[in-house]
Amino acid sequence: MTKSAVAERPAAGLAAVRSRLPEYGVYLAVGLLMLYNIVFTPYFLTLSNLRIQLIQVAPIVIVALGMALVIGTEGIDLSVGSVMALAAALIPLYLGYGVVAAIGVSLAAGVAVGLINGVLVARVGLQPIVATLAVFVGGRGLAVVVSDGQLKDIRNPDLLHLGSGDLLGIPVLVWIAAVLVALVAFVLRRTVFGRRLLAVGGNRRAAELAGLPVGRVLITVYVICAVLASIAGLLSVARIQSSDASAVGLLIELSAITAVVVGGTPLTGGRVRILGTVAGAVLMQLVIATMIKHDLGPSTAEMAQAVIILVAVWVARERKSR
Repeated sequence: MTKSAVAERPAAGLAAVRSRLPEYGVYLAVGLLMLYNIVFTPYFLTLSNLRIQLIQVAPIVIVALGMALVIGTEGIDLSVGSVMALAAALIPLYLGYGVVAAIGVSLAAGVAVGLINGVLVARVGLQPIVATLAVFVGGRGLAVVVSDGQLKDIRNPDLLHLGSGDLLGIPVLVWIAAVLVALVAFVLRRTVFGRRLLAVGGNRRAAELAGLPVGRVLITVYVICAVLASIAGLLSVARIQSSDASAVGLLIELSAITAVVVGGTPLTGGRVRILGTVAGAVLMQLVIATMIKHDLGPSTAEMAQAVIILVAVWVARERKSR
């Protein structure tokens, strides 16, 4: 065997590892961080701590699912936090008519916001970041107006059960997130709409020439994203047992985008990695929890998240360039 052949083996092995990083790097990072916490973080493996981590990450996972679909069309949705706030603001106003009515109104608000975003992007032709930025600003303002800027306690036991109840020893909130993950994955992989979504994200012009209903697909994607944000909003209200339009969903759009990007979904569209998105959300939650448990503070966790985002984007860019 020649020296050049021997030298090529490590290089080929390194290239193979780098090619797998965008797909499997997030799982490796989650595993390593879990291992670190098991060894160095007291009481990490206790049921109470694991329960807390799952409850805290569930709303992020739900919002990130919708964000992944939007990014899959080469778009972005900055309004999800405002949609959560609007859903939270509407819940106490309609609880007097029953929990079903209150939830229905909150979801209807999500549909309305999603339609606005979708129409602005698909019909008016605005850039997604511009269209959703307008709703990002105006939506939270509307939520504060609707709630009179006041924090309102929630007493309805049926709604509170969604945020604090258990089913087979697992929080109901986590069950809801898991069902939504499975549902979104099924729609994406097993339905005509899912295939059209990926086609639109991969090459919108080609999709139009092929006769696909591009506008309808885009509008539907933004509606789904907003409805998922509404669900996350009402679950957050059920979890904290109060409605605060100025705080619910604050900056969650950044956490959702981070989870999607770190999970391996490219910002250029055409691909969506649902399990990777879930793993990305878990990774971000573990980073925050680890920093806090070791007295490093939320600011340090935010800086760590920024570094993770940069690394994920760089890895994705390197793969695309090859």
